[in-house]
Amino acid sequence: MELAIGIILGCCTLGAGIAMIAGIGPGIGEGNAVAKACEAIGRQPESRSAVTTTMLMGCAVAETTGLYALVIAILLIFVAPARLVDILVSAIGR
Repeated sequence: MELAIGIILGCCTLGAGIAMIAGIGPGIGEGNAVAKACEAIGRQPESRSAVTTTMLMGCAVAETTGLYALVIAILLIFVAPARLVDILVSAIGR
C-alpha cells in the first residue's frame, strides 16, 4: 500500500514538472514578438502605437499557454495525489 502511494506521489510530481516545460514556449514566443516589434518600430517610428498594441495582445495570448501549464502543475501537486490515494484506498477496501 505504501509503495503504491509513493508511486502516485512520484508520478504526480513528475507530471507537474513535465507540465511546466510548457513555460518554455511562451517565453521564447514573447521574446521573438518583442524583438520583431522593436525592429518594426525602429524602421517606422510613426507606427509605434499600432505595433505596440498588437504586440501586447499577442504576448497576452501567448502567455495563456504558460498559465494553463501552471494551473495543471498546481493541480497535480496539491489536488491529484489526495484524490488518487482515496481512489486507491477505496479500491483496496481498507
